Amino acid sequence: MARVLASEIPHHVGEQVSLLGFLHWKRDLGGIQFALVRDRSGIVQVVVEKGVDLPLAESSIRVTGKVVENAKAPGGYEVLANGIEVVSAALEPSPIEIPKEEWRVNPETLLEYRYVSLRGEKARAALQVQAALVRGFRNYLDAQGFTEIYTPKIVSAGAEGGSNLFGIDYFEKRAYLAQSPQLYKQIMVGVYERVYEVAPVFRAEEHATSRHLNEYLSLDVEMGFIQDEFEVIDLEENLLRAMLEEARHTTPKQLAMLEVEWPNTQEMPRLSHAEARRILREELSMPVGQDFNEEAERALGAYAKEKWGVDFLFVTKYPQVARPFYAYPEGNGVTRGFDLLFRGLEITSGGQRVHQYEVLIEQLRNKGNDPANFAGYLEVFKYGMPPHGGFAIGAERLTQKLLGLPNVRYARAFPRDRHRLTP
Repeated sequence: MARVLASEIPHHVGEQVSLLGFLHWKRDLGGIQFALVRDRSGIVQVVVEKGVDLPLAESSIRVTGKVVENAKAPGGYEVLANGIEVVSAALEPSPIEIPKEEWRVNPETLLEYRYVSLRGEKARAALQVQAALVRGFRNYLDAQGFTEIYTPKIVSAGAEGGSNLFGIDYFEKRAYLAQSPQLYKQIMVGVYERVYEVAPVFRAEEHATSRHLNEYLSLDVEMGFIQDEFEVIDLEENLLRAMLEEARHTTPKQLAMLEVEWPNTQEMPRLSHAEARRILREELSMPVGQDFNEEAERALGAYAKEKWGVDFLFVTKYPQVARPFYAYPEGNGVTRGFDLLFRGLEITSGGQRVHQYEVLIEQLRNKGNDPANFAGYLEVFKYGMPPHGGFAIGAERLTQKLLGLPNVRYARAFPRDRHRLTP
């Protein structure tokens, strides 16, 4: 008998079916037993006769039985079992009660046993929504003439300088895990004009907060022959709308389960960095520096929501002191760089890049970097690089804020943070 998935059960009323899945939950009422069987598509209730010995929860089982309607059962249908086979038995009780999945408990407990806590419906749903967002990212950019690229994750120098690099031994040389594909995707603009990458990046930052990861999925975009950074912002607006629509149309069940409050995607205002600082200082009475901290970002997000009813806010014209060497200088200490805040959290950093060789050399020196360490990157700028710009979206942060997750680590299957290398 061919396998039937839980989601297909409504189409088989009155028929004998074969289910394969995990024993999600069981209950003995004396005269009868109830079990929930979970597979990749969902959960179905199974009615089991008294005396049948059910294995431990999370065992893999095969159930054969007849499908009947029952308004009290999950989804309105159940299977009256006439055969149960243990495919692979759980050897001990699960350390996490998956049917009682709750994100508000100590996150360390859920992450310590991630190999089983990921089986929970909410945990799976969050990652399915993220997969839909990434699929929407790829689909939209493919349609706009972009080419997907694959850049090295072992590099000789950091794309942004600084000390937040993981050093590794690379035979007889010192190397680093890439903190960004920035330099390579700029080079590839000279090849394809429009490129993107979906890949992990690594930041050796000591943060141990609900919004930081040391390895995360970066959705990078770079495009050539632009007029200015606002052309890049326009692209990101349309891209985000496409990504969110992909998630809404392909994961409605997951979004409903997570009780997602859908964001306003129609309006994404743009606020200059100088004006944002003025609002923070004068209207919100907050001391601020050249770069905004978490508290300032949250305050700007709340301000935008109250004043304009929006969830996304672009902050443009970042000061040069708060931007890496490749940010295009506009004069008076200002760059064509921007950030995108989503519900008070930065999910994107981007802007127009320097495309002139001499300016890059000067910018590197001004930032305290030795141009010799960037020789392989700099060479391409001797050969007619066009004006270009781009951005990177942190997939986990976008997922966290969209779904209202209390911790960004729940938006990655196996997160790596300041204290976690396993599982």
